[in-house]
Amino acid sequence: MSPITPSVAWLNLSHKPIRLILLLSGIVFAVILMFMFTGFKNALYDSQLQLIDRLKGDIFIVNQRRVSLGIPMQIRRQVLYQAQGYEGVKSASALYMGEAFWKNPETKLVRLTRVLAFNPEIPLFDFPELQDVAELRLPNTAWVDRLARPELGSIKTGTVTELSDRRIKVVGNFTLGNDFASLNGNLLMSEANFQRYFSGRDPKEGNRTLNEIDMAVIETDPQFSTARIASVLQQQLPKNLRIMTRDQIKVWERKYWQESTNIGFVFGILTIMGFVIGVILCYQIIYADVNDNLRQYSTLKAMGYRNIFLYTVIFQEALLLGILGFIPGIVLSYGLYEIAKVATGLVFQMTFDRSIQLLGFTIIMCFLSGLAALFKVQQSDPADIF
Repeated sequence: MSPITPSVAWLNLSHKPIRLILLLSGIVFAVILMFMFTGFKNALYDSQLQLIDRLKGDIFIVNQRRVSLGIPMQIRRQVLYQAQGYEGVKSASALYMGEAFWKNPETKLVRLTRVLAFNPEIPLFDFPELQDVAELRLPNTAWVDRLARPELGSIKTGTVTELSDRRIKVVGNFTLGNDFASLNGNLLMSEANFQRYFSGRDPKEGNRTLNEIDMAVIETDPQFSTARIASVLQQQLPKNLRIMTRDQIKVWERKYWQESTNIGFVFGILTIMGFVIGVILCYQIIYADVNDNLRQYSTLKAMGYRNIFLYTVIFQEALLLGILGFIPGIVLSYGLYEIAKVATGLVFQMTFDRSIQLLGFTIIMCFLSGLAALFKVQQSDPADIF
């Protein structure tokens, strides 16, 4: 008798198409909520790592007291020369980071932006646009991130405005994206220009010189073990340095945002709320359907079908509702991800693993609803129907 249950479950749901669409809309809404809240949480972590992904290096050296790339804490530039003396180290480059006020050339309003600086003679960044850096060597010039907030105004090549009350000219664009430590945008300039803008001009940064760098980026010889070189450097270089491989610095940066901020926790709670809302909506759908068909179920039981049949039909309906609600939910969420990506400049990724995880949550959501509806229905006596 059980082979007929798939058709029974489907017919119970589909015999009123308009009602089915209305019922599924509630599940779609819950799926979108979970996708968006999870998307914002993952955007927090993924966006913080995109700068690391763009650096051409295998080992990264920062101040031991630095807890995140977004927290300024410099080290001495002489670390570069010390590191280059060890076997397996191919090159060592300096990365400078700071914040400065960019003046919108149209509105004249200012916005705080992140400035990244390096030696243009050394290919530190993996940006396809950085094939010709000749103009970056000129005084008072910079490249501006295409994904910068619209509040910065015109960022196209040739734009002239002010950075920290000093003239600056845009000589190119690159694509990086924002993060929660740099919500407005990023500028890329030479280390010589960095000194012009940050040498005693910004009280927040202090009297920065090129002898103080934010990070040393080490490129290793492929013939040597990166982990081994990092271990040697950690033992031999000054103890006030934190030396990490690419995987380690990603874990280090992600850990800070997971444990030291409430943003991830908040979006995690919101995701759970979306799940609970879905359970409630799905429960109402399944319970109403089962309650409407109690007479039919009682007739089937009189024909010899046992309670397990009723249980199977209910859970099959839950599975169908979960899958049917998930498909439009993921499609609409993908579109919302693209809108959020453009609006914020953050990284919104709908990966396969994350999609499968939320599909599992959706099915569990519907199964829990089916289980709750089943307990409710068991309180009814089929004999009362006749």
